[in-house]
Amino acid sequence: MQRPKPTGATRVFRALAASQKGFVGAFRGEAAFRQELALAAVVIPLGLYLGTTGIERVLLISPMFLVLIVELLNSAVEATVDRIGLERHELSGLAKDLGSAAVLLSLSLLGITWALVLWGR
Repeated sequence: MQRPKPTGATRVFRALAASQKGFVGAFRGEAAFRQELALAAVVIPLGLYLGTTGIERVLLISPMFLVLIVELLNSAVEATVDRIGLERHELSGLAKDLGSAAVLLSLSLLGITWALVLWGR
């Protein structure tokens, strides 16, 4: 028989603990995530400083969060593919390449957004 899933505050605390484990795992095991966190440490304060309106600040900062989110999802895909098997397989390679492409697109969005917002002045 399956145990009932936690609800209320218990579920929230467990979710927060799982999220913390995810962040720690990504930080320790993913060089790309650490590099993007370093970029975020520059981009986010700079976006707050350079944005002249709330909308500009959101436009300059939110793509950086999207980059971090996509990198976490890409890392999850890679971990899952590696868990299934380490032998080379066309679909495993494709899954990893698709995740990498998603990260590239999110980084491109960051650059394009910054260029358009700052060029618009």
